[in-house]
Amino acid sequence: MSDAPKEQTLPERPAGEGAAEGEKGPSKNALKKAAKEKEKAEKAAKRKAEEAAQKQAAEANDISKDSYGDLPLIGSKEYTPPNDNRTTLRDIAAKYAGSTSLATEGSSPEVRFRAVVENAREQSAKLTFLVLGHKLDTIQAVVAASDTLSRQMVKFAKNITSQSQVLVHGRVTQPKDEVKSTTIGTLEIQVTKLFVIARAETPLPIQVEDCERPLPEDGTSDAQAQKPEEEAGRPIVALNTRLNNRTIDLRAKLNLSIFTIKDGVVALFSEFLRERGFLGIQTPKMLGAASESGASVFEIKYFNTKAYLAQSPQLHKQMLIAAQFERVFEVGPVFRAENSNTARHLTEFTGLDLEMAFEEHYHEVVALLEELMLYIFNGLRTRYARETELVRRTYRVEEFKLPEAGKVPRIPFSEGVKMLREAGVEIGDYDDISTAQEKHLGRLVLQKYGTDFYVLDKYPLAVRPFYTMPSPETSANPPAEQLSNSYDFHMRGQEILSGAQRVHDAKLLQERMRGMDPPVNPDQPGLKEYVDSFKAGCPPHAGAGLGLERIVMLWLGLPNIRLATAFTRDPSRLSP
Repeated sequence: MSDAPKEQTLPERPAGEGAAEGEKGPSKNALKKAAKEKEKAEKAAKRKAEEAAQKQAAEANDISKDSYGDLPLIGSKEYTPPNDNRTTLRDIAAKYAGSTSLATEGSSPEVRFRAVVENAREQSAKLTFLVLGHKLDTIQAVVAASDTLSRQMVKFAKNITSQSQVLVHGRVTQPKDEVKSTTIGTLEIQVTKLFVIARAETPLPIQVEDCERPLPEDGTSDAQAQKPEEEAGRPIVALNTRLNNRTIDLRAKLNLSIFTIKDGVVALFSEFLRERGFLGIQTPKMLGAASESGASVFEIKYFNTKAYLAQSPQLHKQMLIAAQFERVFEVGPVFRAENSNTARHLTEFTGLDLEMAFEEHYHEVVALLEELMLYIFNGLRTRYARETELVRRTYRVEEFKLPEAGKVPRIPFSEGVKMLREAGVEIGDYDDISTAQEKHLGRLVLQKYGTDFYVLDKYPLAVRPFYTMPSPETSANPPAEQLSNSYDFHMRGQEILSGAQRVHDAKLLQERMRGMDPPVNPDQPGLKEYVDSFKAGCPPHAGAGLGLERIVMLWLGLPNIRLATAFTRDPSRLSP
């Protein structure tokens, strides 16, 4: 009898229960799962087809299908612009705000305009409110379902992202109650057509509405910032974040106001001077020599040699006086390589410069400069009152106090030193006044003279550049105790203008240059031509350089000069 096991016959495996031994196949659970997935996909496809059919039917029945949507990219397709007589929110307000015809005659004039969607708020499936903006103006727009306007259009309106550009067709009406959240509160737009020109992505890195709020005080972190009660819970966007996203930040009406005022200063400056016979000039910004101060000049490569960015147009505007242009002015960039990370310093700013020949005394020029600044200030008060009020209200700054015409305080430097000493400040007779001391003196002047604008005259010669004319009254004193025919203008206790009578005699100019500490070589390239220009005879002249951004900052009471620059350049920022 054999010990080998008997061969056994295994029962057949029912179909679907698995593979024979040595074979692999789906398990029962896998097959069930596959069946469920198939059923799920079939249902999804059916649902998608039903939704597509419903959407197609809805679109076919959409009475407003041609009255809303995203426009093709302007310029990407052949297009004939319609003659639709577009307007602006400013013009709408000027024409219809306060109009009696809208109420008494029930008229609703049709308008078409481009605007930015600042806010979209859905009231119901049949009603959406939009806040539309353009520059400093905002208006409420109503998108309401009716026999002539579909719910689909209402839904489209409420989904338009903030900051998108839109083309609006509508009728001007008067709201039942004045809209408090817009600048044009007595009017609203009943929308009839609405097209998106350029849709804003979402989310944006910063929100424009947050940029309408003030910065915390200089040196205060966001966490330490004390917010007014009505601002509680709202984010404060830090200055660096704003500057890094400057294009969005500049959309704030606060910023538009600042730069409208800045342009206004330039316009008033040029207007005043041209009316008095000044000629606009353009001087080089690349120089062959560091003409004023080698320590604060930017060196650049100029082909195979060195060049320097101009610290001011000083030497060239004087050369134009020597060329008998008599009265010149310039608006242009100024570069200062000063590693000053303060709230009032920039490495590139806009200079307002002028130079003029005078007859008998440099105070003729000082008087003209006083008249110029009062012209600018009063022009800002009258022509830019709306923008000024918006910014000052945001930063809670008091109105800039001005003296009467012809009564600008013109304080000798020695008197300013005396006022500081009487207030307990330690300062030498011939020391330059520091920034902190300037601000202190500004408060003293405001208290004594009732003005935020004043002149300091007769600065010590040692703290002024080589082209400054020495004052005859102290010519017998030692060099360190001599005064000069120079002056600074101040706003709210900070310097905004520096000027002087210039040396117009070549020999005296050479003497002044060699006597500087350290000495300046009058024969070096870039300076020799300047000195030589006075050898042909030059009239006595004086002038000034003004910082545009500082004027704007101090007129409005801004906490940082960077807010008055569209794209800041300082020791730590070279972009955007």
